[in-house]
Amino acid sequence: MKIVTDGIVIREQSVRETDKVITVLTRDNGVVHAYAAGAKNIKAAKSTATGLLTYSQFVFFKSRDRFVVDEAHAKEVFIELRSDIEKLALAQYFCELAGTLVQEGEQSEQQLRLTLNSLFLLCKGTKPAPLVKAAFELRLMSICGYMPNLVCCAECAVYEHETMSFFPADGTLLCGDCAGITKARRIVTGLGVTAAMRHCVYAEFDKLFAFTVAESSLPILEKAAEEYSLSKLERGFTTLDFYKQIRT
Repeated sequence: MKIVTDGIVIREQSVRETDKVITVLTRDNGVVHAYAAGAKNIKAAKSTATGLLTYSQFVFFKSRDRFVVDEAHAKEVFIELRSDIEKLALAQYFCELAGTLVQEGEQSEQQLRLTLNSLFLLCKGTKPAPLVKAAFELRLMSICGYMPNLVCCAECAVYEHETMSFFPADGTLLCGDCAGITKARRIVTGLGVTAAMRHCVYAEFDKLFAFTVAESSLPILEKAAEEYSLSKLERGFTTLDFYKQIRT
């Protein structure tokens, strides 16, 4: 069976001297694990196109349960990421998170588009990296079936409160009056961060990154999105740990 689709390489693993196995987040087939013969040879036509963080058009052949890269043509290589170790580390975290959430064989156009847009913004540097990271996490989680309930306070249904709190374990909001003395882990998001989180989850896709947050509030937004993702998935990410190590 022949499959032609666009995708970005989110993982690569060397096999023998000249071959590798790549993991591709595709537009039409979810995550695809494929064998790329001769791809480590820099003179090979598919060498660049099968590199990590490269967006390419792929031609896969599937024989039984195995995909093989027959052709690959690079569309975007995100050069700017490769010259900035912090941006590169964050991009690799995006890839690992997407690879965890997206299933094989599913339609994944939104997940691919979100990943590409996030990488483009990291390259341009027009938005703070913590803002891009939080938007990516919250939107990807929502697309993949883990949408938090940010409409209103889960108890009294009030929409806004100066001391609104977000509970990462269950993805809900409680206003200052309802939060009480609960011992559950909470992050006080207030008005600004709560509004930003709602935008990340509910905004039209084309307007996803069209928001700003006060610099002093960025760490709160980043913490809320990250803790929610890790809590729901019940796991950590080595790429995230590396990104944090570099930042400090």
